[in-house]
Amino acid sequence: MQRLKVKAMLSPTFQASSFSSSSSSSCLQYSPWSGLQTWRECPLNENRWWGTKGPQPQPLQSQPSSIDKHYSQMVSSASSLAELGALVLSTSDPLAKSRISHLAYSRWRHDRLPLGASDPPPPPARPFKPQLVSPKEIPAPKNSGLPLNAYMLHNLAHVELNAIDLAWDTVVRFSPFSETLGEGLFADFAHVADDESRHFAWCSQRLAELGFNYGDMPAHNLLWRECEKSSDNVAARLAVIPLVQEARGLDAGPRLVQKLVGFGDLRTSNIVARIADEEVAHVAVGVHWFVNVCQKMGCAPSSAFKDLLKEYNVELRGPFNYSARDEAGIPRDWYDLCANNPHKDKKTDKSEKLSEVYERLASIISMASENSSLNKPE
Repeated sequence: MQRLKVKAMLSPTFQASSFSSSSSSSCLQYSPWSGLQTWRECPLNENRWWGTKGPQPQPLQSQPSSIDKHYSQMVSSASSLAELGALVLSTSDPLAKSRISHLAYSRWRHDRLPLGASDPPPPPARPFKPQLVSPKEIPAPKNSGLPLNAYMLHNLAHVELNAIDLAWDTVVRFSPFSETLGEGLFADFAHVADDESRHFAWCSQRLAELGFNYGDMPAHNLLWRECEKSSDNVAARLAVIPLVQEARGLDAGPRLVQKLVGFGDLRTSNIVARIADEEVAHVAVGVHWFVNVCQKMGCAPSSAFKDLLKEYNVELRGPFNYSARDEAGIPRDWYDLCANNPHKDKKTDKSEKLSEVYERLASIISMASENSSLNKPE
């Protein structure tokens, strides 16, 4: 496969027209998410507070006006979307990062700032807590000091905070190549960053309601390591982050919701369900722009996706949430080996169904065990 390195593909001499007219026909036909254009055109979402009936604007008494004024002054000093993204990436406090991310996206949309170009900080600024450890060192729920619902919510908050940085890093890092990639890519990923900042705000609010804070237990740095792998390759970035990492959120979301319902925390389960539903848009954005890049390079997205995952040593793990992935527009033959074999025998199909049953039983047993050893919320 032709390598899609930034230095090669996105050089000033690159011309999309230099590829044969057959490039589009070489790309696998896919069904894009039907809500993509509606998502792009929707007004700014100010529902950053989780009320008694779901998302709503933050109550006036909960808004730190003096702090917000300081953040607004920081945001007003930037003159482009890329500079705004670099500002978010340079912010270490998690709640400040979430708030500045929203203010940055809001200013870009209201003032119609240019995209511009900037350099991202080598790693994004990080808070003192949580302590970052290897995935194997993450404590089990019973050893974490947190009840099961707070434990799962903390893990999700960590994912959402990283997702803010992942989206803004894509905007900033590849901003010098906007003429080749198209400014729509940067608008979409800035929108993704705004969504992720809202998700983190919901998680932080709910953790506080349960008596905990983000940083109360260790977390891993796996997501950012995956991001660093693709720092010089826009196609790899699209494949690894939205099409693998965020797609895993589609797979895990329903299972997480079921565990929270089983634990008796319906409020948190509703938050998680809403976040999982909104992640469909982010995966759909990744599919759209990955196909777009492949069209410019004249290569088939399916084989390009598989080659990139192999090259960057990225593993695809099931079980897959086929309905959510289908909705987001990821063709099954990109990630599911069985989809490439339409003559799969009944024995294999039966084995898959049994595997699903075993997984559900294991989940129920695990949930029961966790519930018996942890205190439920009042």
